[in-house]
Amino acid sequence: MKAAPFEVPRPPRNERAVLVGHAQTERGHLERSLEELALLADTAGAKVADVLVQRRGTIHPATFLGKGKVEELKELVERRDAELVIFDDDLSPAQVKNLEKAVARKVVDRSELILDIFARRARTRESRLQVELAQLEYTLPRLTGMWKHLERQAGGIGTRGPGETQLETDRRIVREKIARLKAELQAVERERETQRVRRRREFRAALVGYTNAGKSTLFNALTRAGVFVENRLFATLDSTTRQLVSPDRQVVLLTDTVGFIRKLPHHLVASFHSTLVEAIEADVLLHVTDAADPDFRRHIAAVDAVLDEILLEPPPPRIMLFNKADQLSPDAVSALRVEFPDCVVVSALSKDGLDGLRDELFHRSAARVRRSHGRRGAVANSSSDGAV
Repeated sequence: MKAAPFEVPRPPRNERAVLVGHAQTERGHLERSLEELALLADTAGAKVADVLVQRRGTIHPATFLGKGKVEELKELVERRDAELVIFDDDLSPAQVKNLEKAVARKVVDRSELILDIFARRARTRESRLQVELAQLEYTLPRLTGMWKHLERQAGGIGTRGPGETQLETDRRIVREKIARLKAELQAVERERETQRVRRRREFRAALVGYTNAGKSTLFNALTRAGVFVENRLFATLDSTTRQLVSPDRQVVLLTDTVGFIRKLPHHLVASFHSTLVEAIEADVLLHVTDAADPDFRRHIAAVDAVLDEILLEPPPPRIMLFNKADQLSPDAVSALRVEFPDCVVVSALSKDGLDGLRDELFHRSAARVRRSHGRRGAVANSSSDGAV
């Protein structure tokens, strides 16, 4: 039997969705996480019809929610005429299968939703390869519950072989495609490495931070690059590098990178390695934070967790950069400077503080040049001493 062509399923746009959360941590954190999930759903093209929260009990291994909450969810999706259920946490393949059977609706978790957004937002060949690889690696262990033609046939003598064969055939197709994508990405990484070798002579700064913190707006304000900006999550997936040039011709290379988020799927971090290398090899990281967001401290922790995972030792120095100062009161700005003594407070929209930020980057660039000249001079002197 010939295997059916493999395609990663993509939910259609404009679906009505019910969001589901579980109060595993404090209440305020859950509410903010569900607000973020609603933004993710909107970015993916879904319309949030309602929200369901289980505030008591442990996670059920079969259905994530307790039996009573599953019944409540079923009634809610029918009453709201919802076509999709989105969970704020990752689900196991068995939980997805059991929930879809119980509520008779498509069920996705937070990681699958983020992967779908990345698939919609990917523009360049590199980002499309990265997203497709992440989707396939996420999908591989979930093959058994996704397509009817992959289901194992009912038990009994003479009924086991074809179902198992079809399942293994599809797994082989996915593994082969994963291997091909990895090979293509390695070729792209070699091309990027050639570009980075040329750039290593210059001082490099990378903008990193939580998604929708204003990195691309700040990047445009500093470089006049004109990269795409939108008030939605993950507007930018591809890294972009432009020059900053001082009046005395000092050059800084500034790179805009993909935003981070809480519970960022591990496959995405791995797949976007070639893009994140721009941050890994930077001389300084500008950690951009939305100072007007009441949850910014959790955003800082989420970004730091990803950076700690990907950065080499020793990591590059970081400058804490608070954006959207135009939305803060003078007292709030003062409080930030007390809590984060070495921070830089700017507004990409009003341009406040940008001249000081440029001066800081040029100062660090000049210091790097002086250190480089000092090392070359020391090597030259050492060679002269040896010759004598």
